[in-house]
Amino acid sequence: MCDVCFARRAIIGCNLIILHKMMNLNKLLISLPLVCISLALIQKKGLDNIIEPGAKAEKLADGFLFTEGPTSDAKGNVCFTDQPNDRIMVWSIEGKLSTFMQPSGRSNGLAFDKHGNLWSCADEKNEIWCISPDRKITVIPSKYQGKPLNGPNDLWITVDGGIYFTDPYYKRSWWDHDNMPQTCQAVYYLKPDHKTIIRLIDDLVQPNGIVGTPDGKSLFIADIGDNKTWSYSINKDGSLSDKKLFCEMGSDGMTIDLKGNIYLTGNGVTIFDHNGILLGNIKVPESWTANVCFGGEDMQSLFITATKGLYRIRTLVKGAF
Repeated sequence: MCDVCFARRAIIGCNLIILHKMMNLNKLLISLPLVCISLALIQKKGLDNIIEPGAKAEKLADGFLFTEGPTSDAKGNVCFTDQPNDRIMVWSIEGKLSTFMQPSGRSNGLAFDKHGNLWSCADEKNEIWCISPDRKITVIPSKYQGKPLNGPNDLWITVDGGIYFTDPYYKRSWWDHDNMPQTCQAVYYLKPDHKTIIRLIDDLVQPNGIVGTPDGKSLFIADIGDNKTWSYSINKDGSLSDKKLFCEMGSDGMTIDLKGNIYLTGNGVTIFDHNGILLGNIKVPESWTANVCFGGEDMQSLFITATKGLYRIRTLVKGAF
């Protein structure tokens, strides 16, 4: 074959390869919008299994400085905090707002145990509080290796009374110290005897939201500093193992429903199924959504603390916490 013919064939071959790649690229560009539409439809369908189509978050109350830490008691009354105003509020099942406690030790995250005690991350002095039904306060010894905690933020209580809590560092205006007391921002376990605190996790950037499954077998922890949420297996002695990435999203507070769907906060409320697949987002008309819980007599109302307001949206599923 002459050099000219060989060159012509080579050029034709290259053009065919380029044309083939361009056709594949065009197919990809055409298919991308279809994939996005399909994902959007899947997410919409997933969200339609959580809330009624077209349902929106309803504002129940406002005028707060920063709402946090919602949790419901056995009847469905929801307590939450207005931390800058140093108070715990309660929204009753009758639809009435009242002050539960003020001052409240600058309470942040809250959780009720099976005995009706309200546990609080009281970060005025970096403590864990137990508030009895008659509102008597017991301060739990809240130090690790002889040093104060950074600032307990959120907590989850097991059936046997063990408490997992996150301890990030957010500088507070009411503190007289400027340095982080602990060597890292960690996750701790308060044993059921409520006397011993163990550090369980020290490899997260800034752990924040935390919730466990109703069966007590798994724990979810949101690393808001690394924009990830992790799952762990809970062992019989309270230790954690089998760390797995649940989703590529961090969270302030979080909750779970009885189907295993996880509700994360920040920009509205973002919901993932038990496998970490995104189901959708509930929009909230505030700059930041801090936390969520289920409440109401039937546990089918999602209560949302978002900056200066308290919101609620009815759900098609029952909440666990």
